Amino acid sequence: MHYKSLGKTGLKVSELCLGTMTFGLQIEEALSRQILDKAAAGGINFIDTADVYPLGGGLDTVGRTEEIVGRWLKDKRGSFILATKACGAMGPNPWEQGASRKHLLDAIDASLRRLDTDYVDLYQLHSDDASTPLDETLEALDVIVRSGRARYIGVSNFLAYRLARTLGRSDLKNTARFVCVQPRYSLLFREIERELLPLCAEEGLGVIPYNPLAGGFLTGKHKRGAPTQGTRFTLGTAGARYQERYWNDRAFDTVDAYLKLASEAGVAPATLALAWVLANPVITAPIIGASRPDQLDDSLAAADYALSADFKKQLDELSHEYRFGDAVR
Repeated sequence: MHYKSLGKTGLKVSELCLGTMTFGLQIEEALSRQILDKAAAGGINFIDTADVYPLGGGLDTVGRTEEIVGRWLKDKRGSFILATKACGAMGPNPWEQGASRKHLLDAIDASLRRLDTDYVDLYQLHSDDASTPLDETLEALDVIVRSGRARYIGVSNFLAYRLARTLGRSDLKNTARFVCVQPRYSLLFREIERELLPLCAEEGLGVIPYNPLAGGFLTGKHKRGAPTQGTRFTLGTAGARYQERYWNDRAFDTVDAYLKLASEAGVAPATLALAWVLANPVITAPIIGASRPDQLDDSLAAADYALSADFKKQLDELSHEYRFGDAVR
């Protein structure tokens, strides 16, 4: 495993990050702990979660994933970089979501209780809340950082122009500045190459993309027809979102061609998909997931896979149309 600086900070993180979105719903706690053990043994020191996880269970299950991660981290907190997120609905009241000062200050304290820790290394906005003034959000995050409850802050699912505005406001107001972004990125979704990644390169922001395997779509395990039960494509509202993104003939055709290239090269599809993401110099650490410990083997192998320039060019050309928004949603 290799380690990189998170943006322009001095924080070093493993170049693969373990995502925990399904811990506590699709994946029971005992199996979640085995996956965490496997990732740690493979050199991953970077763990990403969120207060609304596990996805797919509704308000009855929110917070469960943080509790599982917190119990696993007991007695080894100092050996891992821990990231969580806030903005999603944590209760039925309108003030129990979003990026208001009230919600963020409530949310960080609740996350710390569930994670059984005094601080998180990275606290991220899970999405953009256009209903709250940027200055209010940034001032609340600044309070969180200055209080020591979070070491750094970041964003997820932000458009480039909104991220640029937040950076400008932070500089003007002298508040804590976002150090990284967490966008969706894979061979089947490359829109961020047009504006977001150039912005990150110019501003020195780390990039920790989620969905690098397109929910497992790029592994070839999904076949045309009905989605396989027990996968991300069948998890309630989250499953519907995954189907909307990838379940179409164009994506299947691209994956068929991609799997042929991977087979000819003698490399596992998951390894190749992650190696392609890592080959982009702006990327810090793609977020990987697994439903079983052994599924991490191919993902961990990507850290040492040398993707040649010619092979990368083939993959770029194969997926070129996914740089544009009308290719796949």
